[in-house]
Amino acid sequence: MNQHIDHNDIALLRQAGMNEEDLGHSLSVAERALDIAGRTGADLDMNFIARGALFHDLGKVRTHGLEHGEVGAALGAELGLPEEILAIMKKHIRGGMTRAEALELGLPDIDYTLHRLEERIIIYADRLVDIIGDGVEPDPIKAEERFAEILTTIVRYGKNETTLNRYLRYHQEIQGLIAARS
Repeated sequence: MNQHIDHNDIALLRQAGMNEEDLGHSLSVAERALDIAGRTGADLDMNFIARGALFHDLGKVRTHGLEHGEVGAALGAELGLPEEILAIMKKHIRGGMTRAEALELGLPDIDYTLHRLEERIIIYADRLVDIIGDGVEPDPIKAEERFAEILTTIVRYGKNETTLNRYLRYHQEIQGLIAARS
């Protein structure tokens, strides 16, 4: 397990009621995000990446619906988590929506856009872990290589044109950083 993943955070997720399947997903997202972040060579807050990835799906202890981001942020506030972690819980739905998109989906009228590279890496890792975990492309590096192809051909990963384009921008930005470092 990565040195940035705190066992106390894992215990807190279990204590909050997260089931082992969702916890496994969150751990995978944290590990994938930390791996990707390390390969970018960017000066990043690795502890934020680890914690944001671990807690992003906290709301799934109550619901697996679109509102799990808002629910998770409320639960996280009760647990005393920092605002930046609460923000990633809210904003990870659909990869960081605009206010208009949120209203269209019946979510609160707030800006869900991702402003930090760390946030975009977490969201990118979350989508990759879904692809890997579902067996679409089980090899992590090949999943990155095939990311655009998979999202454009399998609707459940790209969601809709707006969300798809957002994920593709994150992919291009992050892979560009990785390529520039090699």
